[in-house]
Amino acid sequence: MLDNLCGVGAEQVCMHKVPIFSNLSPEEMSQIAEIITDKEYKKGENIYLSGALEERLYVINTGKVKIYKLSETGKEQIIRILYPGDFMGELSLFARSPLDTNAEALEATAVCIIDGDKLNQIIKEVPSIAVKIIEELSKRLQNAEGMIKSLGLQDVEQRVADILLKISAGEDEFTLDISKKDLAAHIGTSQETLSRKLSFFQEKGLIKQVGQRSIIIIDRTALEEMANI
Repeated sequence: MLDNLCGVGAEQVCMHKVPIFSNLSPEEMSQIAEIITDKEYKKGENIYLSGALEERLYVINTGKVKIYKLSETGKEQIIRILYPGDFMGELSLFARSPLDTNAEALEATAVCIIDGDKLNQIIKEVPSIAVKIIEELSKRLQNAEGMIKSLGLQDVEQRVADILLKISAGEDEFTLDISKKDLAAHIGTSQETLSRKLSFFQEKGLIKQVGQRSIIIIDRTALEEMANI
């Protein structure tokens, strides 16, 4: 299935998907394309592990990746979910520090890999790339601060209500694009607790669960009040 995902022209496909390269000229695009290689990962396969000094920028061409940390007891905390066009590995690339997170493919995924030293040389010639990267990292920092606030100030019930509202993006019917196990890890609880809270919300008439991943919001106002929005 993945044979046609990267292959010929994958470098150009990757670049056009990534906002940090959106303002490049055709000549600059060609420069970046020359330093890109591609690799495919199966569902559940690690792309990199915490502690590695990769000095590469990874760009998702197709598929989905979770970025997560493990506690000393092995408990998983998902930091973010990345989609086509998103990038990862920037800490090792720009700070010259070991990676402090793990990256795992949530489904069959094709990744384009950009050599760090060569990219840094190009960034010196095209500073707009660095500006775009800083903008994206600022968004990630803002999201991380929001997550820390949520874990510290909200109880599990509030966090479940909050994440449902965020995932719904204003729609009353939506489908979870990650498993309940990963969703639970993302909000700092167990899959069993998440399932109990979703069942409780359904019993209260706030939502309706359809199958394993589809959810219908019945009372958005009540969810917002529960999440303290």
